[in-house]
Amino acid sequence: MTGSPRYALYFTPRPGSDLARFGSAVLGYDNHTGAEIPRPGRLADLPGVTGSPRVYGFHATLKAPMRLRAGATEADLLEAAATLAADHPLVSVGPLQVATLGAFTALIPVAAPPELGLFAAECVAAFEPFRAPLTEAEIVRRRPERLSPRGRALLAAWGYPHVFEEFRFHMTLTDALPEADRAPWRERLAAAYGEAEPLTLDALSVLRQDVLPDGGAGRFRVVQRLSFGG
Repeated sequence: MTGSPRYALYFTPRPGSDLARFGSAVLGYDNHTGAEIPRPGRLADLPGVTGSPRVYGFHATLKAPMRLRAGATEADLLEAAATLAADHPLVSVGPLQVATLGAFTALIPVAAPPELGLFAAECVAAFEPFRAPLTEAEIVRRRPERLSPRGRALLAAWGYPHVFEEFRFHMTLTDALPEADRAPWRERLAAAYGEAEPLTLDALSVLRQDVLPDGGAGRFRVVQRLSFGG
């Protein structure tokens, strides 16, 4: 990664909540504090299957990582996010379950309400004016040859293929896994997750991924978590 930092609009659980502690322990990283988090002893082998989601920290994507367009600033982005959050009601998502999503293991809603998809669509559209066009390298990383025609169209128009009708709320827990490993990890993580309180979306988080001195990409860190209703 070279050049400017990237920003993302995510849902991140309230720091200190059971959900936040679970996700941070699975990934071994807290994107609010930047701290390394010890894995539970019974899941000591998690580092081998969490390399990719660890970069982002525990989250659900609302507006995918983007570079800011020329003339846009972090302060502008934070102001727009604060305005959206201040005017938004809570979104009752209900219980989550550990599931296999494609090749990944993730927490997903048992029954996602329509309001969840509407809020994600609102985020995609509201923050599009801040997004710089994708570079050729960024397009290649999205593997457009593996996308459906609709996915390629969404990637070209919005910089990300999993938006609007292709959106599915999820909080990733593992890398893409070989097929034989998916069910065992799903079962182990489901046992670790147990029975949890139903989820309510109560905030919008702005995260930044800085460029490291060697030109590589750092991990995402929460810049600000903005509560709904101010």
